[in-house]
This record gives sequence, structure tokens and C-alpha cells, in this order.
Amino acid sequence: MAAPVEYINHLLASGKYRVILSMIKGFRNGAVYGCKIRFPHALVMAFLFKNGSLASKFKFILEATLTHAKNLALLTTSYKGLSGIFEWLQSEKTQVHTLVAASISGYLVFGKYNKVNEQVNLYLLSRILYAGVKVMQKRGYFPQTERPVFPWFAAFVWGIVLWLFENEKETLQSSLLSSMTYIYSDSNYWTNIWNFFVYNE
Repeated sequence: MAAPVEYINHLLASGKYRVILSMIKGFRNGAVYGCKIRFPHALVMAFLFKNGSLASKFKFILEATLTHAKNLALLTTSYKGLSGIFEWLQSEKTQVHTLVAASISGYLVFGKYNKVNEQVNLYLLSRILYAGVKVMQKRGYFPQTERPVFPWFAAFVWGIVLWLFENEKETLQSSLLSSMTYIYSDSNYWTNIWNFFVYNE
């Protein structure tokens, strides 16, 4: 039994088949990370916001976890495979390879609409908007300031989202609209102490 283990260890340490091995490890890491992130989130969402039987809640949790884990695993495998092909074709890795490989992989894996993909894509969009401001400042498109960028990012995000909520509600994603209606609209209505402090009308 020691011989196969030694052979695998030698293969892994040799640097041969780097792209294929990184695809396998990436698949594993994507699946594990998807489970670690989605399972607790789905658990909380199921028991706080979902109606129905215990079995239907567990089904929701497992389906959401499986979708997130599978999609991260497939995206990582696709991205690494395409990057490896592009690098092999041009004998070097370039920034264009990264952009094209990631875009194709994102389209194929996270382009299918479902609630998990929507949440992941929206999560990433918020992160890249913030990072994009930092990149533009770093490259001199925005002036360097001693004050941090984050407060301006917060001002932009909250200014736009509440403007949209007040003026273009139908454009907002349904769960965001529901949350904002509860916080900002429902707090405008009451008739007595009970529906002021205890519950909404």
C-alpha cells in the first residue's frame, strides 16, 4: 500500500500535470467552501423565513448547499482548465487569459438563474465595485486622498439604493425590496401602542 501513496506523493511534488491537478484540487476546494458558506446561511434562512414542514426546510437547505458547492466547484475547474489552455497556446499567462477564462466560466456556471446564483453574483458585484474604486485611485484616475475610500463607497451605495426604493421600486431585487419595505415603509404606519412597538399593521 505504501508504493501507490509514495507514487502519488512523488507525482504531486514533481510539478507534472500542474493544470490538471490544480483543476482537481480546485474542484475539491470549491465544493468544500460552497458547503461551508451556504449550509449555515441556508439553515438560518430556512428556520427564520421559510414556512412549511421540517422536511421541506431540510430539503431547501440541502438543495441550496448542493447548488452553491457544485457551482463553485465547476467554476473553479472550468476557470483553471481554460486558463491552462490559454497559457499553453501562448506559452505564458496574461491578464486577458484571466478575464476571458473567468468570463466564460461565469457565463456557463453562474449564468443560469436561480436564487443561489443571484445571491453570489450580487455579492461579487458589491465587492468589485468597491475594489474598482480602489484600483482607479491606485492608478491615478481618482485623486489620492488621506481620507479612506470606504465612507464614499457607503454614501454612494446607500444614496442609490434608497433613491431606487423611493422612486423605482420595481427595479429592485425582490428580497431586497421586501426587506426595505419592512424597514422603511412599514415604519410609517401605526394606530396604537401595539402596532407601534410590537408588530406591524
